[in-house]
Amino acid sequence: MMMNMWLVIFIMFLFGNMIFVSKHKHLLIVLLSLEFMVLSIFFFLMMYLMMLNYNMYMLMVFLVFSVWEGALGLSILVSMIRTYGNDYFQSYNLI
Repeated sequence: MMMNMWLVIFIMFLFGNMIFVSKHKHLLIVLLSLEFMVLSIFFFLMMYLMMLNYNMYMLMVFLVFSVWEGALGLSILVSMIRTYGNDYFQSYNLI
């Protein structure tokens, strides 16, 4: 049972990485794949800390930073859409 959970968490992280690498045209898809990877890391930390019978305080710190990362990504997405009108990476001139 415990080994199946570790396998599910590992597969979640791999799928998040595959989406992050393959779907890099839209910023929204990249942000969603990053949040999916953060969720799999959260599950990993939760399982690891439960296995060692440690305090779950570090999970709250991790959640605070992951929410901060998500809010920062969404603010960048909104500013890009207001400035350029879309979230395609190919339509931006970086020069």
